[in-house]
Amino acid sequence: MRDARIGGDGPDGDRQGWWRDAVIYEIYIRSFADSDGNGVGDITGIRSRLGYLRDLGVDAIWVTPWYPSPMADGGYDVADYRDIDPQFGTIADAEALIGDAHRHGLRVLIDLVPNHTSHRHRWFQEALASPPGSPQRARYVFRTGLGPGGERPPNDWTSVFGGPAWTRLPGEDQWYLHLFAPEQPDLNWENPRVHREFASILRFWLDRGVDGLRVDVANALVKDQDFPDVAEELDVLEPTKLIDHPHWDREGVHEIYRSWRRLADEYPGERIFVAEAWVPTPYRLARYVRPGELHSAFNFDLLRCSWDAERMRTIIDDNLEAMDEVGAPPTWVLSNHDVARHLTRYGRPHTAVFGPRTELVGPVDLELGLRRARAAALLMLALPGGAYVYQGEELGLWEVEDLPDELLQDPAFRRSDGTARGRDGCRVPIPWSGDSQPFGFGPSGTRPWLPQPPEWKDLTVEAQLGDPASILELYHSALRIRRELPAFGEGGLKWLDGPPGALLFERDPTVLCAVNISAEPFRLPEHAEVLLASAQFPGNQLPPNIAVWLRRTA
Repeated sequence: MRDARIGGDGPDGDRQGWWRDAVIYEIYIRSFADSDGNGVGDITGIRSRLGYLRDLGVDAIWVTPWYPSPMADGGYDVADYRDIDPQFGTIADAEALIGDAHRHGLRVLIDLVPNHTSHRHRWFQEALASPPGSPQRARYVFRTGLGPGGERPPNDWTSVFGGPAWTRLPGEDQWYLHLFAPEQPDLNWENPRVHREFASILRFWLDRGVDGLRVDVANALVKDQDFPDVAEELDVLEPTKLIDHPHWDREGVHEIYRSWRRLADEYPGERIFVAEAWVPTPYRLARYVRPGELHSAFNFDLLRCSWDAERMRTIIDDNLEAMDEVGAPPTWVLSNHDVARHLTRYGRPHTAVFGPRTELVGPVDLELGLRRARAAALLMLALPGGAYVYQGEELGLWEVEDLPDELLQDPAFRRSDGTARGRDGCRVPIPWSGDSQPFGFGPSGTRPWLPQPPEWKDLTVEAQLGDPASILELYHSALRIRRELPAFGEGGLKWLDGPPGALLFERDPTVLCAVNISAEPFRLPEHAEVLLASAQFPGNQLPPNIAVWLRRTA
């Protein structure tokens, strides 16, 4: 199973398809560990915590954008793809992190943002200083506005963060496209110069030893060159229901990724790409991971699902079937830096997840949410394929819903006039130790860029380590067992009969997972041993909101 580790300064090429069943830990760099006390996490902070991640039992880390950026969108507005923002460190620090991680047996994935740049990027500044129709403007998507003098946007496209997706240049009839914030102008992927630039960027980081790249909004790069109206009203990041959408999930993106795959395959050690693609069906998602394209893609269907057994089973079946048709593993995820934390989502009767407009209605029961989050961890880690752990979910962190308005930084909050709280609540710096802020996130006296709840003193790594009842130790045990048992990771799944509200499946004839999503206990199948349970329970009746891994034979 996953007992092979990495040695020296890079992957040792020991196991084919390491990524097919890997557990990867997402680091939101601003909120992981602050080494210098400026309130913002950094690369040196990550290096100081690699031992924790190794001991947790993950296979790799994914670091969110660390590039120079004005931070209009938390670093996803990139001003220079070949450098590091000074608040995070230097290129030398990044190279040191990659080497340290490899020596700890961890691979390193970084973020790539190919749909748009920052408005401060050199290319866009050159475009603004150049006339319409110039080669400099041809790197981005500029169009003439409608009406006399071009006073109206070229079409009805809307920004993911709210409002129109077009901004007019002062004194001109020209508008530029930004599917996200105005500070994030969309690149023109019809332009060969853009293709060459990103091939060069990929080589820059692959040459420095990164093991993979997560492709931000992988479904957005190619636009219909007729620029027709969408005529579809959607909530933020809700997948379109249109098959031929003018800017989401267009056929042309796949040729881009085929070229990237050929480039990555030139490097040793199986360098990989992970797609972030919000698409309407598992079968559309599977197109991104066909042979010769990207390696894996986040499964957002499970992330978007409420605590509902029937719906979860359908999602699991549909995604396993779709991925099997193209020979790719599914990649499961419960939380990330774009959605409300799943502990809080599960603490409510129903949650609709549309990225920054995650719908959190009614009071939350955090105790119930924690019980379900523990069970969900065992469910996710028992499924075939790979999985992602978002920093802090292993600590049982909840969504911070009472951040003061004046501290919110997410553009979704500003662009929606406050109707969308945005994603800051899942990005609060994580607690490591101590009884008060900054809880070891930075040196004593550090003021984190977002305040941490005082109640998190009971959720620090220090408080949970060694406590067999803690969720951190549950993750330790689950990841250790998953690594040790060949039944887990990539492979098949067989459903077993169970009562309504039960998810009961075998990973091989000897190991099974049972999850109770109903309101009543049910009797477990015959078994020789309880490998791991998300909570203690007496006898052979599995109570509600608990998951268990069983060994069928001695």
